[in-house]
Amino acid sequence: MTAESIERRTAGAVLDWGRALLRPALGPAVDQLPAPMRHITGYHLGWWDAHGVPAEAGGGGKAVRPTLVLLAGEAAGGEAGEALPAAVAVELVHNFSLLHDDVMDGDATRRHRPTAWSAFGVSQAILAGDAVLTLAFDVLASSGHPLAREGVSALSATVQELLNGQSSDVEFEGRAEVELAECLRMASGKTGALIACACALGGIFGGGTAAQVEHLRAFGDRLGLAFQLADDLLGIWGDPVVTGKPVYSDLANRKKSLPVVAALTSGTAAGRELAALYRREALLSDDELTRAAGLIEEAGGRAWSQSTADALLEEALTRLNAAGLAPRPAADLTTLAGLMTHRMV
Repeated sequence: MTAESIERRTAGAVLDWGRALLRPALGPAVDQLPAPMRHITGYHLGWWDAHGVPAEAGGGGKAVRPTLVLLAGEAAGGEAGEALPAAVAVELVHNFSLLHDDVMDGDATRRHRPTAWSAFGVSQAILAGDAVLTLAFDVLASSGHPLAREGVSALSATVQELLNGQSSDVEFEGRAEVELAECLRMASGKTGALIACACALGGIFGGGTAAQVEHLRAFGDRLGLAFQLADDLLGIWGDPVVTGKPVYSDLANRKKSLPVVAALTSGTAAGRELAALYRREALLSDDELTRAAGLIEEAGGRAWSQSTADALLEEALTRLNAAGLAPRPAADLTTLAGLMTHRMV
């Protein structure tokens, strides 16, 4: 079968497939949590409201990362079911990070409803995140897969990278100057590390060769950084109907996101004016937030971010094409990569 002969699935169909496989495995995993943690986690995942009343289907996230795991497992020559424990573990780690991120960022809404800390309090949301992270390792360790220990080790190292990246992100908010290179390193850890791990774990659990696993890891690493650039653009110019967050939320929080840092380090008049706004101690008004977004664009931050994301996507696909993978899941990975970097899920 050649790439040209494959009937391509849409990105939506690929994600629907991933969610359909994930949900029946994720539910029993979450059921293992203590009752209070299970309740908060299920709320965060969109399964029920704050009172435990079941929500309409589709209320949760898009499950991009676990779908990458499942596709990578198939691409490496295995069955998607073999990689399912890794997919569940990756989704749990991702949601641990979201539960904590919402607290640290002070975000009151996610996916068009109150965040877990808004609904249950900061302490309970933090504890739920801790419980979810622990559960992720339990799922991998108890999977019975012969390479489960290797998977646990890889995921553990990834969580350390994620935490280091998140720590840098928090530190940058309090610093007047941040270099673009260190901001890229931060994003690589904060976002790229888990996406790279998702692709590598799929390859490992799918029985891929060492070379295939490394190509998949590199694909995910480049894709993850491109995804963060796209997400940063969405955090400034995204439609709240799509993002589920208030417009200009990243600017209101003085986030040193990649487009912002690109603008601040541009050496332009617009960049200097943006720096003055970012140094303001008072909350920025709606007009000032709009002005800040315009300054980022004037300074070239928006164009640089998009062109860099495009270049990273090209690098990612080069590594994917070099891996010698099964054609159909490799085609699905290509489709999903395009959605992640251009539709900004």
